[in-house]
Amino acid sequence: MENVNLIDTFSEFKELKNIDRPTMMSVLEDVFRSMLAKKYGSADNFDIIVNIDKGDFEIWRNRVVVEDKELTDPVMQIPLSKAKEIDEDYEVGEEVSDEVKFLDFGRRAILSLRQNLTARILDLEKNNIYIKYKDRIGEIVTGEVYQVWKREILVLDDDGNELILPKSEQIPSDHFRKGDSIRAVVIKVEMRNNTPFIILSRTSPVFLERLFELEVPEIFDGLITIKNIVRVPGERAKVAVESYDERIDPVGACVGMKGSRIHGIVRELRNENIDVINFTSNNQLYIQRALSPAKITSIKLDEETKRAEIYLKPNEVSLAIGKGGLNIKLASQLTGYEIDVYREPGGEDEEDVNLEEFEDEIEDWIIEELKAIGCDTARSVLNLSISDLVKRTDLEEETVKEVVNILKAEFEQ
Repeated sequence: MENVNLIDTFSEFKELKNIDRPTMMSVLEDVFRSMLAKKYGSADNFDIIVNIDKGDFEIWRNRVVVEDKELTDPVMQIPLSKAKEIDEDYEVGEEVSDEVKFLDFGRRAILSLRQNLTARILDLEKNNIYIKYKDRIGEIVTGEVYQVWKREILVLDDDGNELILPKSEQIPSDHFRKGDSIRAVVIKVEMRNNTPFIILSRTSPVFLERLFELEVPEIFDGLITIKNIVRVPGERAKVAVESYDERIDPVGACVGMKGSRIHGIVRELRNENIDVINFTSNNQLYIQRALSPAKITSIKLDEETKRAEIYLKPNEVSLAIGKGGLNIKLASQLTGYEIDVYREPGGEDEEDVNLEEFEDEIEDWIIEELKAIGCDTARSVLNLSISDLVKRTDLEEETVKEVVNILKAEFEQ
């Protein structure tokens, strides 16, 4: 009965975990040999025959026949008298093979063997999962949400393997329930306490890149290359693309007819705004495209410090900076230049005052906060509404109102 139970245990794991036949036979034999070595001191003279198809196994012990009085090693030798009990024809020097009954090992040994077999198979399965996903880093996987916790989501793939989507790798507006289908990219695979941890991400630029490969055949075929991707997940992304075929418009191909191709990506990313930009090695033109939709009047580049001074008309400043400063932040990350935005000198608003002139009335950290959103002069601050200033900075509304009143007083004088 114990024999049957053991094979049943093995068969269940083989069916569920999809471990190949040679590996399973090797594991089973190793476990048996460990048990034999523990009981007899050596397993070298045992033959283990496993029949997976029939679901049974046999253990045979091989010993050399010796005279009763010359017996020195009961494990490797068998006395002649014992050999003749098996077969009268045995003589000294011959090899005797007799079957070892599994039940003779005792219930405790059998239980231990079953536990060892289970542990070995589980270890093999864990290692197989680790190897499988180690080769899939950077690929999109689809799974089903199995459990939602505060800090992470447990996802099951088609084979029932457990994948983890941490809260930090979820788009802020993501909301999943048990049973939902979910797509994400594999970003990390590691072993912790002999258990594989497969970490997924929906915020990684790689996820956006793989989505473009799925939606845009020209990218998948290598006719269009993605040069760089930067994003603030769920808010905005900028993608620089380049075509190796002059007949192909890379931006048009990525967007598709009436936005047909990019619409699916935007929907997957919870309505994240995606700017597709034509890459160029001309840094001035590249920065100009990156700051779209703002129209730049002039650019001054410092290649050593990687800084760019951008001059725009007053009504273009807010476009260049973007909501919450996202446009200028992403443009800077995309191009690799620290971008400073300035209002174009001259014109009807020529009379203006730098914010540094108000250091006696406005605290330095407040001035720095305003300069961080491109407001370096009094009029550049006054051109924005109070609500806009509150949204784009970390300043309280009362503080903003106080600053605006100070700046207005300057021009009223």
